[in-house]
Amino acid sequence: MPSCPLCTPEHETLLWQGSACRIILVPHAHYGGFCRVIWQAHVKEMSDLRTEQRQYFMAVVFGVEAVLRETLRPDKINLASLGNQVPHLHWHVIPRFTDDAHFPDPIWATAQREGQVHPADQATLRQRLEIRLKELSVE
Repeated sequence: MPSCPLCTPEHETLLWQGSACRIILVPHAHYGGFCRVIWQAHVKEMSDLRTEQRQYFMAVVFGVEAVLRETLRPDKINLASLGNQVPHLHWHVIPRFTDDAHFPDPIWATAQREGQVHPADQATLRQRLEIRLKELSVE
């Protein structure tokens, strides 16, 4: 799909790439560890994937969650798969802190306060994702 921004990425901060998906760091001023896990092929819904592809994709999402929890020690992790504006399979993995700008609401809601920023070190995330996900593959 030529107009899909996830099919033709520009200016992504790639943290990890596997056999069927990639993980990018989302540039967000308030959420330093905000990651997006993107299925490489243009697929619209999870149920369009074969069972083993779904298992692989979710194993990657859960791996990102685990790395963010170990690295940033957030109060909560938000997982979201919306795709209303970009109908290309992707998951948002967002570390949340009780002192962030939107807590307890979603990050897309109106900010509750100025909030603290909890930065993430890209090199550390890359290294830990590589270790955590090195044995994952999908046929």
